[in-house]
Amino acid sequence: MPIPSHHITESDLLRRLNAAVDKTLGELDVKGEFDSVKQFPKKTGVAGNVIENSVIGYPSDNAQRPDLSVDGRLVEVKTTGLRYKKGKARNASIPYEAKEPMSITAVSPDKIVEETFYDSDFWDKIANLLLVFYLYDSDKTVTASQYANFPVLGYDFVHLTQSEIEILQQDWLLIQDFIRDVQARGIAPNDGYPALSSALRKDLMFLDTAPKWPHHPRIRFKRTVVSTIAERYFTNRVEADDTNIASYSEFDQRLHNAAKKYHGMTVRQLLDALNITWKPTAAGDVSKSIAETIVCTIFGSPHAKFASVPLFKEMGIKPKTLVLSKNGGRTEDTKFSGMDVMSWGNEDDEFTDSEIYNYFAETQFLVSVFKEPSTDAKLLDNVFLGFKRYSFSDAFIRSKVQRLWDHTRTLLNTDQLKVSYMYTATGQQRFSPKTKLPMTETNLMKSADNDVFVRGTGIDGKDKSLIVHGIATYRHQDIWVKGTTMVKLLENEAYL
Repeated sequence: MPIPSHHITESDLLRRLNAAVDKTLGELDVKGEFDSVKQFPKKTGVAGNVIENSVIGYPSDNAQRPDLSVDGRLVEVKTTGLRYKKGKARNASIPYEAKEPMSITAVSPDKIVEETFYDSDFWDKIANLLLVFYLYDSDKTVTASQYANFPVLGYDFVHLTQSEIEILQQDWLLIQDFIRDVQARGIAPNDGYPALSSALRKDLMFLDTAPKWPHHPRIRFKRTVVSTIAERYFTNRVEADDTNIASYSEFDQRLHNAAKKYHGMTVRQLLDALNITWKPTAAGDVSKSIAETIVCTIFGSPHAKFASVPLFKEMGIKPKTLVLSKNGGRTEDTKFSGMDVMSWGNEDDEFTDSEIYNYFAETQFLVSVFKEPSTDAKLLDNVFLGFKRYSFSDAFIRSKVQRLWDHTRTLLNTDQLKVSYMYTATGQQRFSPKTKLPMTETNLMKSADNDVFVRGTGIDGKDKSLIVHGIATYRHQDIWVKGTTMVKLLENEAYL
């Protein structure tokens, strides 16, 4: 491996980094980076160039070797943006999350097939990783020159845990195996390599690859992994992985064994078998989130929520429950996100840069499937059928999800968003039975318009803080997928 041409002492490096914290990238730029991008509003990498050239003091390059020799130790420098969390999550232990996945190194097909993990370019880049965090302090997309306003939040010499290294190794081996298989079968690169990202999406726990061939893809840390590293830095706390899982194959096997053992049990029987304590709702039933608690218990975690299980949080896997009717049909639509729909008008023009694209493309969903014995049955009486792990296809995202995004952005950017009072078929104005307030609806996409749609949610009819042309509606507009659509999509997915 080539040795970096730039050498620096650790004391000098720390002095430079400490002096940069709390200053904006514009204040730190002594090499004229922001002057050079004024004519290129979408030029990427300006933040990293400022840290490398002006703060640490070495020229940027794309070489497949670590950037620095720090007292003889090879160190890779990455500059990554954090943004404020949205909604209630902003009040969490830290208010930040990663803005995007973090590129590590290029996928070189002819090289990676000959490497071992600990002798790979990828390992050389992450073995001693220095992350510099800046705050992407904007709710909308900004030009390259506007990065000058963003402050440096801190820096971290990342110490990956042994379990994280094992997961990264398994992910890397899957990428290597895919490329080896393409070459072994004599498939032309332009025919075989484009499937790399989509083919492995469901199997990679911490990594992904982008962009697609013929552009040489790069191996990236998923956004949830970067968020975990950042949270660890700001809280000075490392949460131990209590699941002992190093790959999705192990994850699936654990769930397969549990499904085989508990198949056919009612929710009530499952709770008894797993010794889960629960509090009945006002209706004497169990909360809809109980499936999440059941899965956590199966993995031996004391937590009731996926977001509290360190590995699940870093994987970015989301729990969902699908309840089939007695005849195998859908019982209700499925909510998939609480993202800020009203901010979409501020996003880039490219769908692949959008919040909703990243959510549907990056997220794995663990679906617990139940069947109700009758239409009036309680959740406690629903029968457990098994688990399915699902990720949405590129075709679904490009058609159904993008259609919703395009329609919503058009309404927001052309001031066509409307809120209307609701009336009965006979022309009588409708009022909420609970609050007696007028019922309203927006012209955002509904389930009758698209498989992926928007539905406002709140505590009750009084929880309407969004005013559009004088009429109040729910501020929180959630993304839903039709129940019938989810049933069809999951029909083709085998139980774990």
